[in-house]
Amino acid sequence: MASPNALVLWEAQFGDFHNTAQCIIDQFISSGQAKWVRQNGIVLLLPHGMEGMGPEHSSARPERFLQMCNDDPDVFPKLSGDFAVHQLYDCNWIVANCSTPANYFHVLRRQILLPFRKPLIVFTPKSLLRHPEAKSSFDDMLPGTHFQQLIPDDGPAAVSPQKVKRVIFCTGKIYYELIRERKSRGMDDAVAVVRIEQLSPFPFDLVKAETDRYQNADLVWCQEEHKNQGYYDYVKPRLHTTISPTRPIWYAGREPAAAPATGNKHAHLMELQRLLDAAFNLETFPGKL
Repeated sequence: MASPNALVLWEAQFGDFHNTAQCIIDQFISSGQAKWVRQNGIVLLLPHGMEGMGPEHSSARPERFLQMCNDDPDVFPKLSGDFAVHQLYDCNWIVANCSTPANYFHVLRRQILLPFRKPLIVFTPKSLLRHPEAKSSFDDMLPGTHFQQLIPDDGPAAVSPQKVKRVIFCTGKIYYELIRERKSRGMDDAVAVVRIEQLSPFPFDLVKAETDRYQNADLVWCQEEHKNQGYYDYVKPRLHTTISPTRPIWYAGREPAAAPATGNKHAHLMELQRLLDAAFNLETFPGKL
C-alpha cells in the first residue's frame, strides 16, 4: 500500500501454509478497499495441485478465496468494449490459475500496468515447473500480446466445432492430464478442452462464446480437487447464469472429502483415473452440476 508502483509477491512454501496468514488475508487483503478505501496490489503465490504429496502439501484452499470474491454469480453482466477492465475495477481481488508461462508472465505484468491496484491470488502447481508441455514461445510475450482470461481449445476439435461431442472446462494443471488422456483415447476430434485461467472476475463473455461455439456438445466442469473443495461451488452458479438452463453441465472430479488429498500414492492415482474416466465417458456421469 505504501509503494503502489512496486510489484510485491508473497509466496507460501506450500499453498496449505497460507492459513497462518488467514487473519491478514481476511482483514486487510480481501476487504481493505471496501473498509478503508485503500487499494493494494500484493500478489499471493500459493503452490496448489493434487500431486500425490498428501493432505498438507496439496491444497491452497481456492474455495476460500473464491468464496470471498464480491462478484454476483446470478447476474449476467452488461457487456461493453472495456468490460474486462470494468470487471477488474469492481472486484475486490483477482484469482487466477495460469497453465502457461506466458500467461503467468502477463498476469504479473498486468498488476503494474493497471491504472489501479487489486490483490492477485495465483495458484501455482509445482509440477508445471518441470512439465515438458508447460512451455510458451517468446512470441506469446512480445508487444501486442496480453493475459488470456480463457484459453480456448486450438486443436482438431476447434477446426470442426459442430462435430465436437463434449466440451470440458477446467483450470490449472489438470488441463495437461486431460489432454494426455484425450490423446491416448484418440478423442482429439470429439472433445474440446477449455481453460479458464482467471476465475475471478469470472469471464462470463468468453465462456458464453465457447458454449455458443460448440452447440451440439455436452458441457463438463472438470477439477482434480474434491467436490466440496476447489472451484466447483464458485463456477457452478456462474456457468448456469451464462448458459441456457435447458443445457445441462456435468461434474467430473473427486468425490467430497474432509481432507484436501489422500496421503497414499496408489489411492491418488486411482482417484485421478476415476475422474478422467468420468470426464471422457460419453455415456453417463456420476453427478450433475
